Amino acid sequence: MKNMLETSARLLRLLSLLQTPREWTGNELAGRLDVSTRTVRNDVERLRALGYPVHATRGAVGGYRLGAGAALPPLLLDDEEAVAVAVGLRTAAAGSVSGIEETSLRALAKLEQVLPNRLRRRVNTLQTYTVAVPNESPIPRIDADLLSLIAAACRDRERLRFDYASHDQTASRRDVEPYRLVNWGRRWYLVAWDVERADWRTFRVDRVTPRTPTGPRFAPRDLPAEDLADYVARRVSTATWRYRAKVVIHAPAEVVAERLPSMLGPVVALDDRSCTVTFGSDNVEMMAVWLGMLGADFTVDSDELRAHLRTLGERYLRAAGSGSGA
Repeated sequence: MKNMLETSARLLRLLSLLQTPREWTGNELAGRLDVSTRTVRNDVERLRALGYPVHATRGAVGGYRLGAGAALPPLLLDDEEAVAVAVGLRTAAAGSVSGIEETSLRALAKLEQVLPNRLRRRVNTLQTYTVAVPNESPIPRIDADLLSLIAAACRDRERLRFDYASHDQTASRRDVEPYRLVNWGRRWYLVAWDVERADWRTFRVDRVTPRTPTGPRFAPRDLPAEDLADYVARRVSTATWRYRAKVVIHAPAEVVAERLPSMLGPVVALDDRSCTVTFGSDNVEMMAVWLGMLGADFTVDSDELRAHLRTLGERYLRAAGSGSGA
């Protein structure tokens, strides 16, 4: 019995080592486990018999590593990994991807059943004392199969055909070359090359109704930006602006870029001491707020914004000349 327990404990230690993303030589494993290389070979065969795909390579630089198999064997997680997985599963159960809620809860139940009390307490405490701020607008639900379909088309470089509803509910049929899915908050976006319009476009995935089968393969293009998350944030933020204004700011571009959120628009240098920004917002008051925080002179090309700035200027002058404030 003692030998069996020792062997089982050693197998778990060996499995834990093999789950790290590296290759181990027989001598390294023998040293870590304090056994002979022959015992390591025998233990590797035991793991294979249990369904773990342990691959071995020969030669001076050969060794052992854990590969992917046809079935999912049990995994070993350290404390922090277990807590992270549990929190992630609970978040996924209430997230924006439909079709995985029940699966996430089922996996979470299995994990919590085997968590040590100290870890289960951490997970439950986080759930009990965390309050989510409700979203003012309905959360768009994305079908998990749709995300998988789009991701596969990106991977295989196959065209996607789909019906699309824009923010004003205008319907259109699109034929695109898909490149990346971008998750921003609780929304999902597809960055793709629109074949008919011959330009890059960003599509909200919850407004996509795919048509099957997918189209022919395509040759990859250079992406429209290195940072696609920032690219999508800018495109999405400007898509529904009610007011727009091109602003010339008398300050270096790098200074302005540090003071403005990237979603407000790209900062373009005119020279070493000035730059331009295309502002946008649903109200001119917010645009004036951002301009006032720059700490630099500026000029604008929007009649609505200029009128509001004059109103603000008069208000500030009255406040400045209203007395000592005593």
